[in-house]
Amino acid sequence: MSINVGTLDRILRGALGLGLLYLAFFSGLPAFEGAVLKYGAALIGVVMLAVAATRVCPVYSVLGLKTCRT
Repeated sequence: MSINVGTLDRILRGALGLGLLYLAFFSGLPAFEGAVLKYGAALIGVVMLAVAATRVCPVYSVLGLKTCRT
């Protein structure tokens, strides 16, 4: 797979991933005490961090989208 995630997209995904992981495990909010929302947010957060680290988004590949210049 080729790189299809640009710099701004990568930064936003990283921030979103870290934010979701924080909410899931460290926020103490009552909404995240249930297992479904807690682990759902954690899973999405890990996926966002993985996409930010690898710069490859499978959904973008399927849809033919690219947010990077090359």
